[in-house]
Amino acid sequence: MTTKSTLTVGLKNATTSNVVYAYITGYAIDRSNHLLLMSSDGVTPYYPISPPGNVTVQPLNHDISIRLGPPNSTIFAEIPHIAGARVYFSVNNKLKFFLNPGPALVEPSCTNRSDANADVCWAFAELTFNDYQVFANISYVDFVSLPMSCEVETVEGRIDRVSGMALNGFDNVCRGLKAQSAKDGQPWERLIINNSAGRPFRVLSPNNGIVGDPTLFANYFRNYVDAVFEEYSTRPLNVNTQAQWRTVQGRTITNGSPDNGADDEMDFGEGVKYGKPSSKDIFSCSSGVFGDSVPLQLAVTPRLCAGFNRGTLLSAGVTPDPLGPGSFYKGAICNHYARILHEQLLDGRGYAFPYDDVCADGGPDQCGAVYDSYPKVLTFAVGGNGAWVDKDAFGAPKYD
Repeated sequence: MTTKSTLTVGLKNATTSNVVYAYITGYAIDRSNHLLLMSSDGVTPYYPISPPGNVTVQPLNHDISIRLGPPNSTIFAEIPHIAGARVYFSVNNKLKFFLNPGPALVEPSCTNRSDANADVCWAFAELTFNDYQVFANISYVDFVSLPMSCEVETVEGRIDRVSGMALNGFDNVCRGLKAQSAKDGQPWERLIINNSAGRPFRVLSPNNGIVGDPTLFANYFRNYVDAVFEEYSTRPLNVNTQAQWRTVQGRTITNGSPDNGADDEMDFGEGVKYGKPSSKDIFSCSSGVFGDSVPLQLAVTPRLCAGFNRGTLLSAGVTPDPLGPGSFYKGAICNHYARILHEQLLDGRGYAFPYDDVCADGGPDQCGAVYDSYPKVLTFAVGGNGAWVDKDAFGAPKYD
């Protein structure tokens, strides 16, 4: 079974602005993964050539900005097989892209305040379209800005969608972060980035907030981590690897005397041990003790990270928590960025941290992905105007 050689991609303007652009970037699977950019007409692939090896950050001398129609209208692009793709949107202003030798695309940065796009309101979704399927998702792992949704319509007429945020979702996220800072004294509100006019237009994830200021949340998870390691010194933590190892057990061990500065470790066997993670490790899911190495660790790490971010490791005794999303983010110490974001996602779905796709067997999806082997049209909508949710979708309370 193979898909068609091209895919129709709908680009819907669900903002209140008449000036919205889309950009489609990725790697051409059928051309040895050469850099692929869709031209401004949405149907002509552009394959940039590499600038000279000693020349970096060269302007992209080709128009890849796809102008959307007026609010509530949809235009269509046609893309070839593509991997590692992003569909960017910007409102009121165009994004600037650059090239490095390779060629390698220099993309907009959400953390670099001197970036050429630092004052542009933009967002992106992710997709891969290959011989076997299309896979797309909305992601807030890096930041929150423009509300986005995606849906795939199959050749049989079935529709699968991720609802995203409503028009006021971003403002509600900002309100929620400020309220959480007032409640616990932690720097959640410092994740809010203002534009040159002083208006919030981007919220960084805690991980990216730490990139800009390593002091943020420095000891935030410390007491929770200590409590987890203490809890599982007397009983095992069960990790359902959802792989060939099935459920493995971790126990806290102390290497030598704590008085001599020995650190506790959680031992899962087969040489897989974890020291106490820092807050940065937990938010990033990839630094420090979560630097993956052996195969078992590749299965355990996502489930530990999900448990720490969701604050479920002390309540369930097993991760992923079999009680599902209704048990997430209930404790005082958890990833409140992820909590607040999921509250604003109309169906509760969308990546808020790197391993937000971890769920119990048969549990509801949290990551906000759509996929199908027989796609007819894949549509992304930006802006949140008219966003809606299936009546049976798992949702969460919204702010007033």
